[in-house]
Amino acid sequence: MAASPTPQPEQIADAVRDGMAANDRALHALGIAIVAISPGAATAAMSVREDMLNGHDICHGGLIATLADTAFAYACNAYDELTVASGFGVDFVAPARLGDRLEARCTEVSKTGRTGVYDVVVTNQRGERVAVFRGRSYTARGRPAVPR
Repeated sequence: MAASPTPQPEQIADAVRDGMAANDRALHALGIAIVAISPGAATAAMSVREDMLNGHDICHGGLIATLADTAFAYACNAYDELTVASGFGVDFVAPARLGDRLEARCTEVSKTGRTGVYDVVVTNQRGERVAVFRGRSYTARGRPAVPR
């Protein structure tokens, strides 16, 4: 009997996305979609709804940070090792408004041992920067990102 082929990194990332998304209540509540994933990278998107606006009629910064944090989480878990945030910083550079389609693109800057650094750029549908985010990760080796 022939051995099963070893899954490719892209297949692993896709399986992690599907497994994480199945139980990601924040993702579903905010209408976030994971539109791309690969080892060390992910893109998440979200449309700004009425219930996401603050008292200044712009998207609440915490929700923009959540979108960026989501892309970060999927990017650093795409290797199928349980990885969590150890911290992040975010800078808002322009407001997001009702109806804007925000996209958060995360890329891995460094992954050494159990720690990683990831950058996320959040843009609107016109390609204008809304926020920049840097996340730091910690990997719990030997534990899969998605329980089997």
